[in-house]
Amino acid sequence: PKKAFVYYTTPTDNRIATMAWDGSKLGAPSSILTGIPAAQIHNGGRITFGPDGHLYAGTGDAGQSDRAQDVRNLGGKILRITTTGKPAPGNPFPGSPVWSLGHRNVQGLAFDSKGQLWNSEFGQNLHDELNLVTKGSNYGWPVHEGIANDPKYADPYVQWPTSEASPSGLAIVGDWAYMAALRGRRLWQIGIAGAKPVGPNPLLVGEYGRLRTPTLAPDGSLWLTTSNTDGRANPAPDDDRILQLTLS
Repeated sequence: PKKAFVYYTTPTDNRIATMAWDGSKLGAPSSILTGIPAAQIHNGGRITFGPDGHLYAGTGDAGQSDRAQDVRNLGGKILRITTTGKPAPGNPFPGSPVWSLGHRNVQGLAFDSKGQLWNSEFGQNLHDELNLVTKGSNYGWPVHEGIANDPKYADPYVQWPTSEASPSGLAIVGDWAYMAALRGRRLWQIGIAGAKPVGPNPLLVGEYGRLRTPTLAPDGSLWLTTSNTDGRANPAPDDDRILQLTLS
């Protein structure tokens, strides 16, 4: 049978599980990784398969920022595991699922055409981030928020004021990254082919409210969802919706 991989929150932790798919319904979750810190906020939750066949998962600090700098803690990290939940071969910290650290709350993960990993994440009061993620790198939280020019830490590729972003999902199409924004109520388009970004270009500003989860559709268009019924917006009568955006 086919499997779906899911990241979900329990009363005690966040965990990654598989669910059997019989063509019409999903079975019960079978946990492969448990013990990711959970809270009312900052649970992370984005998962994606890399071109290497391993599963990457973005976690949050679950409201305790010091977790992000503790390699022994699974909070505030990007994890890289096998399909059975074990630390993937070649991870930077022996015996650990941790791939990168110093994240506040990872909300988007996507690979580009070169096989490079990118992530979008919430800052606190100053800057939200789009990061090019490399093996074993430390992205600074809570020591730094946004670009710090500190050689001990990796700076974001792009940063935004939190009022213009609060990033959620991330999709990459060709040399362009598409990052949805909640508080910013827009879709950001960023050219990522070079050392410096092209743009960022704001799309759909204020047209559909809070946006999440851009995904490349099979026909080459972009699907994304609205998020206006979560108590933080004024929903329209037809919210929430799945939108289709034609890229050209």
